[in-house]
Amino acid sequence: MTAVDPPLDPLQDLLRVLDLRSLGDAHISVEGVEGDEESDLGESAATVFVGESQKQPHGRVFGGQVLAQAVVAAGRTVDGAGGLARAGVEAGASRPIHSLHGYFVRPGDDKHPIRFAVERIRDGRSFSTRRVHAIQYGVPILSMIASFQLPAEGLDHEDSMPAAPDPESLPTVADRLDEVDHPAARAFSRSRPIDLRHVEGDLYLTPRSQPASRQSVWLKATGELPDDPLLHAAVLAYASDYSLLEPVLRRHSLAWSDPRLRVASLDHAMWFHRPARADEWTLYTQHSPSAQGGRGLAMGRMYASDGRLVASVAQEGMVRLKDD
Repeated sequence: MTAVDPPLDPLQDLLRVLDLRSLGDAHISVEGVEGDEESDLGESAATVFVGESQKQPHGRVFGGQVLAQAVVAAGRTVDGAGGLARAGVEAGASRPIHSLHGYFVRPGDDKHPIRFAVERIRDGRSFSTRRVHAIQYGVPILSMIASFQLPAEGLDHEDSMPAAPDPESLPTVADRLDEVDHPAARAFSRSRPIDLRHVEGDLYLTPRSQPASRQSVWLKATGELPDDPLLHAAVLAYASDYSLLEPVLRRHSLAWSDPRLRVASLDHAMWFHRPARADEWTLYTQHSPSAQGGRGLAMGRMYASDGRLVASVAQEGMVRLKDD
């Protein structure tokens, strides 16, 4: 009888999918309009990585996962000699990510590997810019551009962290969903690598009576992470996609359990202001200024537990109610 390996802890599974394997370099050719020399962009080099996916009840790749993998892929081409030596700057200089802007182009298949093609757009004295395409079956499922900056001194201010209850006093996802006899609820409850706790009450099963367009959640990885700043930024990007559209639902007294609801992330932007650890409690404040045309906009801020503003996030998503 063949021994079966026990399932991975959810956080270890996340670390597995973020541990991308390099496939080497490729060349991307962009041809211009015939007769217009300036429109011919020629060939550009791309470094290709490949990664697996976390299994999901619906079979589609979680958007935060592919976003986090793209952060890792881009960052792997910045630190160290790859690209920086050609720019005439010190090889091995650390340039943390400071922003990303991505579009979710197609749903991903969680059973099929994802390839990440990273283009080195520019390496300057202070900033490095990368473009990443996440590809399955020969077509992109995510297109992202990211920027990395050599740490520097400068003007410094930040908004203050709002008051919030202690995260340990709030119910966990398991507290809310462990008794629900449904595959999605069980996966949501037991397979998440992020401990997520709602300040104003969650929207998993029932809507809230007050139609507010704001909410806050505490979040952190369920265990300790390695001391790798790129990995912590990637895990924060991963976690940022979990609940950001919920203020849209809360404003319209909806819950995730509503069978009419159809939600999908369309784009995602994130700015990393200050160093942070994703395995320590982070307060994620969120609000939705507008919803229209089957789309909802949400914006968020992430505060470390000591009050530092560590990141800002924005996302627009498709939010539709299917007719009965």
